Amino acid sequence: MAILIDETKRVIVQGITGREGSLRARLMLDYGTNLIGGVTPGRGGQVVHDLPVFDSVAEARRALGRIDASVIFVPAPKVKAAALEALQAGVPLLALIADRVPLYDVLEIVEVAEEAGARFVGPNTVGVVSPGRAVLGMMGGSAETARAWFAAGPVGIASRSGGLSAAAGYYLCRAGVGVSTIVHVGGDAVVGFTLRDAVEEFERDPETEIVVIIGEIGTSQEEQVAEAVAHGSASKPVIAYIGGRAAQSGTRYSHAGAIVEGERGTYRHKVELLRRVGVHVVEAFNDIPRKASELLEAKRKREYVHG
Repeated sequence: MAILIDETKRVIVQGITGREGSLRARLMLDYGTNLIGGVTPGRGGQVVHDLPVFDSVAEARRALGRIDASVIFVPAPKVKAAALEALQAGVPLLALIADRVPLYDVLEIVEVAEEAGARFVGPNTVGVVSPGRAVLGMMGGSAETARAWFAAGPVGIASRSGGLSAAAGYYLCRAGVGVSTIVHVGGDAVVGFTLRDAVEEFERDPETEIVVIIGEIGTSQEEQVAEAVAHGSASKPVIAYIGGRAAQSGTRYSHAGAIVEGERGTYRHKVELLRRVGVHVVEAFNDIPRKASELLEAKRKREYVHG
């Protein structure tokens, strides 16, 4: 199994006739994603990569049947309209790729998604990949790179950094430890699918044995992971790397969501809480593969002893 995306999920691209939408649709198709069509208002009837294009998500659903996910490649000011259209058409999972989506637009998408019982990843995300199965968005950059970098295995990755999402998967796989799914939750202050959501999803995935979270200063996502571990909704071993150790209060680090004020969202506060509940916090990013290998080896030994 995997979380969020696999080869069975029926996917559309909103904005498929645009440069980025077309380019990334090609990536997803080449990787094996079950991409069934696209939507661009006013472009209905066109064909992109042998896929039909529709004027609306509702029209696409009537013609294509079930739609499990939509990847939205539209400019930031148009993301809200595209997301709400997909949610109103009953699409249960969205990936919002654009950055600089207005905060109040995201808050409205959150509200409508909750009412619809739907979820969204992002905004400001490079997407999701379940190695050997499917890609949502542009994780890996190209199908060839994604196939070369990522191999299936027992480690789930959830990250607030797009670059470190891919890097963590790459180095784990180079160390002989494959991954079940990599999720870039997005770099903004408010995102739909959080680190805690990912950890709890991995908890329910029988193929994920260890979870890696890559956090940074700002917001309370890492503290929420600590709560999940403390409350028992995340019992699998968790490895955490937190960026921004040297950042000072009032400064911004990397992403729009990575800013600290006072004690809230600081590196020290996050690390203390995570360690208190038993999360394996590594000081250096390059320590992730080593720690994952150690935990997997210890798990195998316990299973052998209790046999």
